[in-house]
Amino acid sequence: MARRVIYIHGFNSSEASFKAQQFGKWLARQPVDCEYLTPRLSFDPRIAITQLVTLIEEDTVLLGSSLGGYYATYLSQLYGLKAVVINPAVKPFDLLADYLGAQYNPYQKIHYELTLAHVDALEQLYYPRLVQPRLIMLLQQMGDEVLPYQQAVHYFIACEQRIEFAGDHSFVAFQRYFDTIVNFLDIT
Repeated sequence: MARRVIYIHGFNSSEASFKAQQFGKWLARQPVDCEYLTPRLSFDPRIAITQLVTLIEEDTVLLGSSLGGYYATYLSQLYGLKAVVINPAVKPFDLLADYLGAQYNPYQKIHYELTLAHVDALEQLYYPRLVQPRLIMLLQQMGDEVLPYQQAVHYFIACEQRIEFAGDHSFVAFQRYFDTIVNFLDIT
């Protein structure tokens, strides 16, 4: 029975992400007793994880999209928390190595420098093999133009999965899975 639900946004996104807001508005209309948090995370993975850890309580569950799915996976496995990951990054340290240098997050309106230290920090959060796969559900659309969907399907093979043809990185028609998410995460 979840009391705290944390939505974890992706790279160069914010707490105002469409999926986070859409799910939060829907959840607020449901007969559930829970607290829904959508924290604004730092671009620095070390700080972002610290921010998230401070929000975790005994009855916490996670939703994470893209890089947020990577963070949710790490926290799920470390703390034994249920998580739903949506078009998640599996090895963001491999992908972001190509983006080193000046960055701009238009949703948080901040300029920053993506460094090798940030990429290394992401790699430190990687589980080569999930230790508690039953805690995670994968929502994946094969039309994801940002992240390789095959990587997620393979990595989360022992997890409950919902895989769809087409779609895109935003996860088209995300609202169709709200009941599925609530049931999997045991939000009551």
